[in-house]
Amino acid sequence: MIKYQLKCECGKEFESWFSCSKEFDRLEKKNLLSCICGVSKKISKQIMSPQVVSSKKETNDNQQKKIFQNVQKKLTELRKYVEKNAEYVGDNFASEVRSIHYDKKNVRNIYGKTSLEEHKELIEEGIEINSIPWVDKTDS
Repeated sequence: MIKYQLKCECGKEFESWFSCSKEFDRLEKKNLLSCICGVSKKISKQIMSPQVVSSKKETNDNQQKKIFQNVQKKLTELRKYVEKNAEYVGDNFASEVRSIHYDKKNVRNIYGKTSLEEHKELIEEGIEINSIPWVDKTDS
């Protein structure tokens, strides 16, 4: 596949893809090319610069990798903080947080899992909870 920048005699410029460079020539000879305006069939190829991968792309890739690693590190630190300062209640999170919210007894920091439906129900009940992205220990 090849992409050409094309120009019509009406002045409109547009891009179009062809299966190969000879395909444009074949369609042009048969007068099968037409402008995007639909008026003219006099289409010409324009000078195009090739897409060359530069060191800037590598720099951007390296920057993105560093950003990802930094986010990964921060999420790992957050996980360690939560594990150190809260009790894991697993799949019982919804019932435990309700118990703490309504009974006001045994108030403590907890963390665990909820389904999306349970999460929505807790929010609708006015129970303030937070979700955090959880990084597996093997990912850190």
